[in-house]
Amino acid sequence: MSDKDQSQFKEMLDAGVHFGHLTRKWNPNMAPYIFDEKKGIHIIDLNKTSAKLDEACKAIRQVAKSGKKILFVATKKQAKAILDEKIKPTGMPYITERWSGGMLTNFATVRKAIRKMSSIDKMQQDGTFDTLSKRERLQIQRQRDKLEKTLGGIAELTRLPAAIFIVDIHKEHIALAEAKKLNITTFGMVDTNSDPTKVEFPIPSNDDASKSIAVILDKVSNAIMEGMDERKASKDKAAAQEKKDAEKKEADKKAAAEKKAADKKAADKKAAEAKKADEKKGEDKKAESTEKAS
Repeated sequence: MSDKDQSQFKEMLDAGVHFGHLTRKWNPNMAPYIFDEKKGIHIIDLNKTSAKLDEACKAIRQVAKSGKKILFVATKKQAKAILDEKIKPTGMPYITERWSGGMLTNFATVRKAIRKMSSIDKMQQDGTFDTLSKRERLQIQRQRDKLEKTLGGIAELTRLPAAIFIVDIHKEHIALAEAKKLNITTFGMVDTNSDPTKVEFPIPSNDDASKSIAVILDKVSNAIMEGMDERKASKDKAAAQEKKDAEKKEADKKAAAEKKAADKKAADKKAAEAKKADEKKGEDKKAESTEKAS
């Protein structure tokens, strides 16, 4: 095990990522990821967790590098603050309040609600809001606050996400079902009471403890930032190459123009010299004729 793997293993161990649910609540499909059972609680194999986390992060990094969005869903009370801290800075959309049925499968309606929120913001900015009665302003503000609470985290989501990351796929089964129906790539923290086969990239882990959630999301957010940095570096490199190509094209164009001008000048000089030679030849011939006539 490398130093990096040992460090990650210890970090997960300290955060309690290995603690599963009561053995009587287990899902048999989690058997490959269970290391042991202690005092009636299943213990998750952190070596398997580490491998699956690395696999998920690699895929997440590629999604971020492509410039696409990953929707994060975590409506557990202990996960909300962690999403604000770890995921919000990445610019990825997230849901921390109750999942509204159809949020993905009926996305067009969700977008209408988001546009409504934007129109209220515009009213407040252009002064229209101030022309309304106190009662109307109160009603509209309440509507705005309600929309912000449920949709604020996805206000910038203009199209369906390329992937979805779920904290506790058992609790968020509706969100998972909608994502699968739309063939959206699925990632998730999967505890011993959940079915890992329902997610494309399962991360066997304790999805109840805040420290465990924080450790996993920290790795995930780092993968997102790495992907975004790679995308920026790639775009910067492409822009630099484009600039270099444009400068070379301009230099070649200038060189061609200068060569053309030089060739023309040389041709003009040659023509002038030929003309002068012809004129001299004519004068010499005329002088010779005059001399003979004398």
